[in-house]
Amino acid sequence: MAADELGDIRLFVEAAGLGSLSAAGRKLGFSAAAASARLTKLEASLQTKLFDRTTRSLRLTNEGHVYMQHCRVALEALENAKAELLAGQGQVRGRLRISATTDFGRHRLNQWLEEFCSSHPQLQLALTLTDSLSNLLEDDVDIAVRFGKPSDGDLVARLLAPNWRVLCAAPDYLESFGVPRTPEELHKHRFVILVNNAGPLNDYHFMANGQRWTQRIPMERSWETNDGALARIWAMSGHGITRKTIWDAAEDIRAGRLKVVLPEYTVEESGLYAIFHRNRYQVPRVQELLDFLVERFRKASHELLDGLPGAPASGTSRP
Repeated sequence: MAADELGDIRLFVEAAGLGSLSAAGRKLGFSAAAASARLTKLEASLQTKLFDRTTRSLRLTNEGHVYMQHCRVALEALENAKAELLAGQGQVRGRLRISATTDFGRHRLNQWLEEFCSSHPQLQLALTLTDSLSNLLEDDVDIAVRFGKPSDGDLVARLLAPNWRVLCAAPDYLESFGVPRTPEELHKHRFVILVNNAGPLNDYHFMANGQRWTQRIPMERSWETNDGALARIWAMSGHGITRKTIWDAAEDIRAGRLKVVLPEYTVEESGLYAIFHRNRYQVPRVQELLDFLVERFRKASHELLDGLPGAPASGTSRP
């Protein structure tokens, strides 16, 4: 690939990202006229219209979307090759794109990423927090930290830590409304329910004495949010029972701000994983972060989780 053609591709990718050809040109050091000429040349070489352009908007065509995916992969491959060469010289650099759930990302992962980046000052960080399911390729993510293994066979899941979910509520709420003794009694209670792009997460799965069953939580008695951190805050404020991963609730349980409900029942087990594309595993900055997270979670698992209620009796793996 000629350097000129590579420059045209970079311009195309920047223009799509910024939504402006002139802005992309300025970023790469081209005049508006030069940027327009280069894009026209690229479209002519491909015999394809990449953008629908007006004086006020710039939108990718269907063909442009397809070409964009391939261009990003190609540019990233070049960036990764450079990063790997530099890593051989003792340098870890480039942009790390990470996705995590809102509650976990804000109050725990954020601190660890700052610690990691302080040891690698040439790294740039992009952290996306969402409680919705994400597509790593479309969202351009290097690593997603998620509870549970993905079903996509093109993704690799590396276990970071054991995890289980608990039902919990504020002591004041339980004093006012009573403590449920069985899953069937949950229908009498109020709830704080997390909602993501798949809908409300109100099917609760229980295990006890080798028996497994599902309890659907009534939505008419619930407060709903798409933010896991807010769900925890609402529960502590006494608005109802909520379901949280033990990593999100542990500190509040130890401090007495939340109390575990139905501790003799296993609500759900789903380990905490780092999920990534197979072709990004060997990128030095990604590998460095993975190794750092495995060690950080190993220490935190013992410090934070040991002795907490609701833990599975057996079979929980440690990394």
